[in-house]
Amino acid sequence: MPPTPKEIEMSINRPKAFLEVEQSVSDQLWVERLTPSQSNTALAISQTHDIPDLVSRVIAARGIGLEEAEQFLNPTIRELMPDPNSFTDMKPASERICQAISNQEHVAIFGDYDVDGAASSALLSRFLNHYQTPSEIYIPDRIFEGYGPNPAAIAELVQKGAKLIVCVDCGASSFEALEEAENLGVDVVVLDHHQMGTKMPPCLALVNPNRQDDMSAQGHLCAAGVVFLTLVAAVKNFRETGKSVAAPNLLEWLDLVALATICDVVALHGVNRAFVVKGIQVMHGRKNAGIVALADIARLDGPINSYHLGFVLGPRINAGGRIGDAALGARLLSSDDRYQTQEIAQQLDLLNKERQAIEVKMLEEAISEAEAEIGSSDGPPVLITENEAWHPGIVGLLASRLKDRFKRPAFAIAFDGMGKGSGSGRSIAGVDLGAAVRDAVEAGIAEKGGGHSMAAGLTVKRERLAELRSFLEQHMSQSVNQSRSNEKLPIDGALTARSATLKLIDQLEHAGPYGSGHANPIFAFPSHTIQYVERVGQSHLRLTISSGDGAKLNAIAFRVIDTPMGDLLLASRGQPLHIAGTLGINTWRGQKKIQLRVVDAAKPGGYR
Repeated sequence: MPPTPKEIEMSINRPKAFLEVEQSVSDQLWVERLTPSQSNTALAISQTHDIPDLVSRVIAARGIGLEEAEQFLNPTIRELMPDPNSFTDMKPASERICQAISNQEHVAIFGDYDVDGAASSALLSRFLNHYQTPSEIYIPDRIFEGYGPNPAAIAELVQKGAKLIVCVDCGASSFEALEEAENLGVDVVVLDHHQMGTKMPPCLALVNPNRQDDMSAQGHLCAAGVVFLTLVAAVKNFRETGKSVAAPNLLEWLDLVALATICDVVALHGVNRAFVVKGIQVMHGRKNAGIVALADIARLDGPINSYHLGFVLGPRINAGGRIGDAALGARLLSSDDRYQTQEIAQQLDLLNKERQAIEVKMLEEAISEAEAEIGSSDGPPVLITENEAWHPGIVGLLASRLKDRFKRPAFAIAFDGMGKGSGSGRSIAGVDLGAAVRDAVEAGIAEKGGGHSMAAGLTVKRERLAELRSFLEQHMSQSVNQSRSNEKLPIDGALTARSATLKLIDQLEHAGPYGSGHANPIFAFPSHTIQYVERVGQSHLRLTISSGDGAKLNAIAFRVIDTPMGDLLLASRGQPLHIAGTLGINTWRGQKKIQLRVVDAAKPGGYR
């Protein structure tokens, strides 16, 4: 059958394959990230700013122009900080917090149970403690209370003397709970960043760059970023009203903002880059007792970087909210007691190990269910898996693993014995999951839910599950199909095992930190031989690759056992493969070793 006009057009417009990899083992087309026009920009950046060519190419490939390069390489809080009062409701929010401090009112901080919620709670707690204002942190139990404020918790806080309740990283859609606060005559300030509709819950002030009528253009902030800017506004308010008590040095708390920014996977644009760069510098001074204790228990050797925040410290803090005491993370980050933080860090480390064991079993069940749902066809555009035996604190991790494995949005839902399901979803680029969940709530299919474009949570009754599945498939089918048809792996350049040096990695760090919206550079290692490969833990592979000149490079492939990539790597000992991955440094007892984190692979000459 001759090709259709559409297929001919797609073939003409299809970008040239990097290393001729049209289809990798993970069904991706490898393409060069740097465009021809960006190549000229890279040369100009390199010459103007006297930086290595590779660094300038990485920067230019991410859309940074010559005029932006200096600020990008050296982001400062002073230049990138938005005006806090450009946020809707910022003035009444900051003024009410100042009033509580001036009157020494009891303040209740109601936070979320993830890293962003813990860091946000700790930020506000430290601010109030500086002014010796009585306060307490309340983090709801994920299983028994669910996400965000609930009427019973609000009533408890008021009974204990709270005159002001500040919701951080939650509250924007907590109508029933905030109505209870209004009935009890207590003021509520909400500092949130989640997507929300036009309907507003009853509260004194709601600061959220993602509310419909906010014009700050700072929707990429995490909640800790919003809280930090609120504290900046409060300090300014005190200064203008002549408050005599010396203000805290807010910059010393940027380590908390950096931690939350990386762990909540918000885009590293604008002030977020400055938050992370300056926050990591603060961490190197080891000032926060909780972060220090957690880094020590995790045996981090060498300076903390953004990878450590997202993949070492973050999961341990989250473990408390997933399967243990949800308040552990907030207590850890807000405490200056070295003994207390060491004890909490040990608890979180043990909970993280327990979480990993639970996740392995649940993931096996979720993969089996997803494979049965997909069958021999391409399957549905959205995966929805569910089980009554699943731990509701782990479903977000399951959704993330399913999304990565099957390359489509995925939900994992844990149902209780009463037929009520708590679910979490993760999305792929170009598919707004948060909006779809909000629409399902407005349609009355899901009881409640919300989130971001890339991650969302919901509550649904079992009898509405089929309806939810149909709604989401219809709602997201077009955007999912479009996103999956453009499945490409951008490659920043080709390297050999010998050219992957510590100096090269140091140069690349100058263009960091990397994260959401500023992807870690991916390099291809053409026709490198798999010298050695072995299983590590439950699902990883450790390997050694070598180039034609005999130089060797250690590598690791995470969560690839029983996947096509894992099968290919295990079957290719002694054979050449094109390997793609990101470079990092492992530090052990002061010794630095280079490690490649494998993200894809292909047989030379094409995978199939």
